[in-house]
Amino acid sequence: MITVQSGDGGDGCVSFRREKYVPRGGPNGGDGGDGGNVIFNVSPRKRTLYDFHFKRHFKAEKGRHGQGKQKTGRKGKDLIIDIPAGTLILEAETGRLLADLVRPGDSFVAARGGRGGLGNTHYKSSTNRAPRAFKPGEPGCIVHLKLELKLIADVGLVGLPNAGKSTLIGAISSARPKTAAYPFTTLSPNLGVVHTGWGEPFVVADIPGLIEGAHSGAGLGIRFLRHIERTRILVHLIDVSAIDSCNPLQAYHTVNTELTLYSPALAGKPQIIALNKMDLEGSEKMAGIFSEALSAQDVLTISAVKRTGLKQLTSRVSTLLDELHESTQEKVS
Repeated sequence: MITVQSGDGGDGCVSFRREKYVPRGGPNGGDGGDGGNVIFNVSPRKRTLYDFHFKRHFKAEKGRHGQGKQKTGRKGKDLIIDIPAGTLILEAETGRLLADLVRPGDSFVAARGGRGGLGNTHYKSSTNRAPRAFKPGEPGCIVHLKLELKLIADVGLVGLPNAGKSTLIGAISSARPKTAAYPFTTLSPNLGVVHTGWGEPFVVADIPGLIEGAHSGAGLGIRFLRHIERTRILVHLIDVSAIDSCNPLQAYHTVNTELTLYSPALAGKPQIIALNKMDLEGSEKMAGIFSEALSAQDVLTISAVKRTGLKQLTSRVSTLLDELHESTQEKVS
């Protein structure tokens, strides 16, 4: 939960003209400036709500008070809070949806600033030539909100059971999923935030391994394929030790076939292919056979257990996400 507070309006001013030979000048108090609004704005530079773990209170600037000579106080600056596309803004207490911001450039005014007060000029009348009345500025409003990201992850990990997806997400993020040397260790989606150290963090989702027939209910993967439908890219993890030298692309085609049968849009997402378990004996030979068979695409080699090749993988993911963001921004503009 976060709290946002708009700016208070500035007070109106009580002032009178002071001119030579005019000992009793009329009122000339200016109005106060309006307080700043709190505005949520979808930024293509943002991919997570991670920053809100550290800052939970946001306040816009107050309006300035009015001044003499009918000078209106300056309006308080609006507070613009950048959020990623797909963010839901809800009332914290009721859970009522206030806004669903899905495209770069979408914005929502969460709290409007208080209006500035009136100066004593407004209170002049035929019976009151020297009013000392003024109107104070209206206070800003305080709103408690909850932010949720509709996109559960930027990156979806896919692969056959025992490809090492849970080990990988544990190696590149703070997530600690259960791992074991048997199929379907993962019984629910695991999410991990990856910090590369040079860019915006990204979220990775690990789902149970897919087997042939998963699109129609076989295995456990069908229950969780929907969780990666909204991811931007896929990392296709393949166990290098399970590659068949006679049919090296079997595992690769099995997973992609299931993705296509479930959702062509999901299968059409950009993929980064990574051969895992490169620490095992004979892995270099099998990686060469696989790469030769899949000559049209670049293949990364990693060992999630030994944590080798992971920097190259996360760098490739981060770069691809940035490219997709820039492409989306260009289409919007």
